[in-house]
Amino acid sequence: MTEIIGVRFKSVGKIYYFSPGEEQIEPGTKVIVETARGVECGEAVFGNKMVEDERIVQPLKTIIRIATEEDFKQIEKNKIKEKDAFGICEEKIAKLGLNMSLVDVECTFDNSKLLFYFTAENRVDFRELVKELASVFRTRIELRQIGVRDEAKMMGGLGICGRPFCCSSFLGDFQPVSIKMAKEQSLSLNPTKISGACGRLMCCLKYEQDGYEELLKITPKIGAIVETPSGKGTVTDCNLISGKLHVKLEQTGGDATFTRDQVKVLKDSVMRLSREEINALRELEKN
Repeated sequence: MTEIIGVRFKSVGKIYYFSPGEEQIEPGTKVIVETARGVECGEAVFGNKMVEDERIVQPLKTIIRIATEEDFKQIEKNKIKEKDAFGICEEKIAKLGLNMSLVDVECTFDNSKLLFYFTAENRVDFRELVKELASVFRTRIELRQIGVRDEAKMMGGLGICGRPFCCSSFLGDFQPVSIKMAKEQSLSLNPTKISGACGRLMCCLKYEQDGYEELLKITPKIGAIVETPSGKGTVTDCNLISGKLHVKLEQTGGDATFTRDQVKVLKDSVMRLSREEINALRELEKN
């Protein structure tokens, strides 16, 4: 067992483990630590606790110190520098005629690097931009092209549900979401209905998927041939949540409604996406 604390560098981001050394760290405490990007200031998500050695990625670094008043002043200076750098970078992008959109700028705590995040439809040759930025700021410059989902996470906003984006509120990592999930949840495959502000499939499709997969195992699908109390028939519609099935009876040609418990599956069907649906919605699955 090893004593660790969990540190997060963004409000919604991954939690990294560090050794507290001789310090007793309370949740919410700002700490100065050394990372792969340089010296950074992060916030302790949880304080001192013991975890199994297998859960730790070695080497486990020890925090440098608990943040001081001077450190907080440095953070405020960095925020001003980031704001200035954003404006200067936008001017340089316009001057060079680059087809890219600047999203955010980060300055490492120790001022050793400036990171510029941008989106672009295609690859961008930004070597000249890096040279110009380096001549202005006299520090290491790094440009990172991000996807539309990462942009939404950084920028934030309100989803169609009226609540703040999940990605910018509590999702540390993006969950894999597919068109198949929307199909299995009987949702309209209209892109405007199942995509978020980022233009990709809504992350919340993942939340109930496990429940739908369990219901699909015990519910006949549309097109399945079933034996009902009124004879053999074919399922024309089903509601996974309520378990109600609409069945076209073979003998009378009429429609009847049964619950999943009232029927016996003789030959189940397979839920498929048509080629047209796949082609129309393929773009929504991209990151």
